[in-house]
Amino acid sequence: MTRWGIIGTGDISDRLVPDVQNTPRGQVAAVWGRRDEAAAAFAAAHGISIFTSDRAELLRRDDIDVVYIATPAATHADIALEAIDAGKHVLIEKPIATSAADAERILAAARTAGLFAMEAMWTRFNPLHVEVRERIGDGLLGEVTAVRASFGTPFHPRGRVQTPAQGGSILRDRGIYPVTLAQWYLGAPRAIHAIGEFLDGVDVEGHATMEHEQGVAQLAWSGVRFLDLSATISGERGWVTFAPMFWAGSTAMVHAGSAARIFGEPEVIQHPRNGNGYGPMIAAVAEAIDDGLLEHPWHTHRDTIAVAQTMDAVLAHMSPAASTS
Repeated sequence: MTRWGIIGTGDISDRLVPDVQNTPRGQVAAVWGRRDEAAAAFAAAHGISIFTSDRAELLRRDDIDVVYIATPAATHADIALEAIDAGKHVLIEKPIATSAADAERILAAARTAGLFAMEAMWTRFNPLHVEVRERIGDGLLGEVTAVRASFGTPFHPRGRVQTPAQGGSILRDRGIYPVTLAQWYLGAPRAIHAIGEFLDGVDVEGHATMEHEQGVAQLAWSGVRFLDLSATISGERGWVTFAPMFWAGSTAMVHAGSAARIFGEPEVIQHPRNGNGYGPMIAAVAEAIDDGLLEHPWHTHRDTIAVAQTMDAVLAHMSPAASTS
């Protein structure tokens, strides 16, 4: 049995907890909320017997193996370090932190303590992405030469991503998915060209062209307008398109393998979502902890830090100071 403590009572926790509870050998032991009333309401809604607004109290509990941290991004580093210091494994809502330096601090602390730590990049464990990645690895597209991905919806950023003091960033909140997808297939970029828009010091949309050793990525993200929510991986022999929402989708179209597939009717791959989509990641984390791993081979510490470094660089290119220098 893997026993979970949930830190945060927002919408992400609201969707994640049922998937933990429906995962074999998964149990939510306790939940922390910033206010007693919020913690109590969340616990009642999800059938959790223990709730508290005292984070130290939750982290002291010996009936919790791993904590899921789903608080505003600017708090992730401090809370993760508290949890690690208390001897808990950690799964941290993306972005793992608001800088590559803080990501490195978290992951280094976990390694030193002999504890598992991972950014909750659920896309990597999505069955659709698992199959497509395996097939591309087996040569479906030949060498991958391009990635195109975007994530934009016209909802003004909520408080957790709007205030500079909270580390708000639409790139880190939504653009992380296009950046991560690009780096899975092309590696870290060697050159970045990016522009963006800012509101009260917070990036609210942007786009970037990233040059990689073997190809190019064209990425976009927005919190103020709709952008195409699909993504495409292209190679020497064709391309694969992930239908919206590409980061949590269930359908992809393969334009490869024959002239008919490329120019006519593509092969359709489908993996219907089970629950809210977090189950595969939750199960993979539990298995990794049972096996004594400190990181998951599908989403390693090195991968996480590399994406954080790219986002740092993109924001530096986008910043108003950069555009006027």
